[in-house]
Amino acid sequence: MRHHNQNRKFGRKNNVRRAFLRSLSRALVMEGRIMTTEARAKEIRPMVEKMITRAKTSNTITNIRLITSTMGGQIDVAQKLVRDIAPKYSTRNGGYIRIIKAPARQSDGAPMALIELV
Repeated sequence: MRHHNQNRKFGRKNNVRRAFLRSLSRALVMEGRIMTTEARAKEIRPMVEKMITRAKTSNTITNIRLITSTMGGQIDVAQKLVRDIAPKYSTRNGGYIRIIKAPARQSDGAPMALIELV
């Protein structure tokens, strides 16, 4: 049975959607905060939190390679996670990301949100 196994599609095919979510995740890690729609923010939160937890647990080459492959092959993103972001959360057990609702987008009324690292 496929209970609770449905993710948001965003009107894209599987490989395009995966690349889209990776680019959003990369932007969040590199910038620290991004403004996007609420659905997109809720979709990338578990991805980025798992990567921060992986970067926090141990600084091995295996973890860096796994983070790099998950973030789309960008080594600078993995290095920023391991060197800069993960040490800040060494005493924190999860909850690295905050989603703040923002006013709806003017053009189409889409609910917007600010997603940021805590």
